[in-house]
Amino acid sequence: MTAGPFEAATGDGPVPPAAGRDAAVRTAFEGLLHIRRVMDGPGASGPAPWERLQPVRAVALALEAAGIEASAVDTEGRRCATGYRVSATERASVARVEWLGPPGSGAEYAANESLQRCAGVLRRLGWVALEYRGPRRHHYLEVEPEG
Repeated sequence: MTAGPFEAATGDGPVPPAAGRDAAVRTAFEGLLHIRRVMDGPGASGPAPWERLQPVRAVALALEAAGIEASAVDTEGRRCATGYRVSATERASVARVEWLGPPGSGAEYAANESLQRCAGVLRRLGWVALEYRGPRRHHYLEVEPEG
């Protein structure tokens, strides 16, 4: 059986298999940093054109590479793990990051602190991460490239 292409965990899929995952994430993230160096030179600090075109993938990869846990859903679409969820927004270069978990997991109580951790990781990589509150005081980040 052949493994498919690497996909960063966005929080909307199943729990990724643990076998070899850390190495695959590390390799993908190093590739992303290499793309930045090639496109923007040795001092590259912001998202490369590839990241700007696919912010959900780029943001999810950055968070996973930082060791932040992703949420997940089971085969019936129910949330089964607590962590970040990265999704698209109406604006093409902007991603939304939420902190979600199964009912009763307490994810909403950990959301503010956990999202601040996510924002710190992303800001160090040249993303602008702004926190918002939606309905029922639901915290989330909107993340876009600097500049």
